[in-house]
Amino acid sequence: MKDYFELQYVLTNRKIKEAGLNPLLGYVLGLIAFILISEYIFHKTEFAKYLAILTCLSLQFRLSEKNRTDFLLSTFGDKLKMKIRFLENFIICIPFVSILLYKSFLFEASILFLCSIILALFSFHSNINLTIPTPFSKRPFEFSTGFRKTFLIFPIAYALTVIAINVDNLNLGIFAILLVLLTSLSYYYKPEQEYYVWVHAETPKAFLKNKVFNASKNATLIAIPNLFSLLIFYPSEFELILIFFFFGLLFLWTVILAKYSAYPVEMNLPEGMIIAFSIYFPPLLLLIIPFFYKKSISKLKHILND
Repeated sequence: MKDYFELQYVLTNRKIKEAGLNPLLGYVLGLIAFILISEYIFHKTEFAKYLAILTCLSLQFRLSEKNRTDFLLSTFGDKLKMKIRFLENFIICIPFVSILLYKSFLFEASILFLCSIILALFSFHSNINLTIPTPFSKRPFEFSTGFRKTFLIFPIAYALTVIAINVDNLNLGIFAILLVLLTSLSYYYKPEQEYYVWVHAETPKAFLKNKVFNASKNATLIAIPNLFSLLIFYPSEFELILIFFFFGLLFLWTVILAKYSAYPVEMNLPEGMIIAFSIYFPPLLLLIIPFFYKKSISKLKHILND
């Protein structure tokens, strides 16, 4: 078990070094970014505690993927596998439980800690053997595949909007919209194989334009029930609702461009840090988007015909 965590530590340090940073500096910057983003979110919305819990549990769900836990079982045996899973979930929940305790949310911190321990006992299939129809064509494959993996999130978001209207809580409704957009941008973290970029008979500019357009169209399509409901029941907050929705789209564009600015490798620490700081100060997106766009054009020129 010790060897397993030492290996994970070495692999993490290697990724930080590949990003051009000293590992110690990378950990310090990551901690600072987590604190700043947490402070910003807790300052802006009363539902930050639920967002913290949701983020932590979503990370732990990935660690509970069945293929992964089966590998641990076959390598270490059942007893050591359970110890590894408990320790992994404990390490993941430490920063989130700490911020909840710091904000005096003792009950929520206790629930998160308990759920983290319980979650370590289970394994989950990442893919469901069920063909789920989607409102998207096959061309923007990110939404077709991503929607099938996360489709349960959208009924939850719609239900939150209904609850928000019933209890007259606009903040909860805006959170539901952001949840939809956050789920949408998660489809663009992993780079596809070069072949799926090369097959496009487009220039890099046209390729990025189509990617952003399709992502915006599809994300808007999913968010329409939330958006229209809030606009109908809160007409006086028309501008505020649209501002949050627009900033959500900007973050979607940023993630897409960040993905191709690092292509064909996966987004690493530099891109993640830039996006993290833009969450803390959204106007930075006006500078970050052109920066990622230029880098993306440069990367894609080696794959697409310009």
